[in-house]
Amino acid sequence: MAKPEVVLITKADCHLCEDARDAVERVTARLGVGWTEQRVDNLPELRERYAEEIPVVLVDGIQRDFWKIDEGRLERVLRRVMAD
Repeated sequence: MAKPEVVLITKADCHLCEDARDAVERVTARLGVGWTEQRVDNLPELRERYAEEIPVVLVDGIQRDFWKIDEGRLERVLRRVMAD
């Protein structure tokens, strides 16, 4: 079973980021998958790329969701990746 790389891209003072963090934590905990968070505040290349979409969830480097994270969709994506 493959372990996907899950990255949540956030920024400071972002209420949607707090909600996204909770959603990603719930889904990954259910599936036993780790995740990391990257903040754009000190990473100009990420800030430029995702400025209007934060928070963003990447799975294995592919953008899978942004703004309001859909837990069902994220779980389906992770299960698909883990099955490969």
